Amino acid sequence: MTCSMTGYAVKTRDVERGTLQFEIKSVNSRYLDFHFRIGEELRALEMPLRELLAARIARGKVECRLSLNASAAGADQFEINSELLATLRALNDRVGRVLPEAMPLSVNDVLRWPGIFGDQSIDHAALGPQVLELARATLDEFCASRSREGGKLAAMIVDRVNAMRDIVRRVAPRIPEAQALYTDKLRKRLVEALGGVNDERVLQEIAVFATRIDVAEELSRLTTHLDEVERVLRQGGACGKRLDFLMQELNREANTLGSKSAITEVSQASMELKLLIEQMREQIQNLE
Repeated sequence: MTCSMTGYAVKTRDVERGTLQFEIKSVNSRYLDFHFRIGEELRALEMPLRELLAARIARGKVECRLSLNASAAGADQFEINSELLATLRALNDRVGRVLPEAMPLSVNDVLRWPGIFGDQSIDHAALGPQVLELARATLDEFCASRSREGGKLAAMIVDRVNAMRDIVRRVAPRIPEAQALYTDKLRKRLVEALGGVNDERVLQEIAVFATRIDVAEELSRLTTHLDEVERVLRQGGACGKRLDFLMQELNREANTLGSKSAITEVSQASMELKLLIEQMREQIQNLE
């Protein structure tokens, strides 16, 4: 499957005393580049997450966000620490006997006392398996989105390939005619300049110049490169760099076709080919 380098996915999961959220988004890049935004309490999970993502992503600038949002506790979730409450009462009575003028503890003071509701902290170490499970689910959705976009890009590239094949089929039959016209024009000019072209060497030069406008090899190589583009797309995987190289080869053949052109149709075909190649190259920049 051909994949795009751009994608996005986000998933959440409720855990004890909070909600985990994992977000992945990526854009084009020449290499694989990860950027993690993780709170310090979950920083230890960065390396396992990096290994998990690297196993399925080959290229792109990937930004990952992992957050844990603590949930607000309801009234039924509060459990008073009886031992601490008894200790506070005893301390309050002792202070009152020693310092009668001291203000006694209020209800607000007691409720705000650290640990009065027991241990309300979150065990971040125990969240590891849940974070990795959430990351796998998010990664599945992320890869699916990249595959969908990659399929659409591949279809657009195939459309341009077919258009280029049509141009090659249109131009190929005109090549012998172009050579004949070029040879005849050259012979007439030599007759005007020299008064005749019976000299064997002159005839050889005419034949040599005629071969210089023969673009049959360029058209054949264009077809071969187009076949390779379609093969690479069918193969899928991380094919962006390979396709970019093929675009360079196609552009080289199109330029040669234009430089050897002897008739307007071939020159026009060269321009059309280069336009289609540029359109394909723009799409290939998005492929993994």
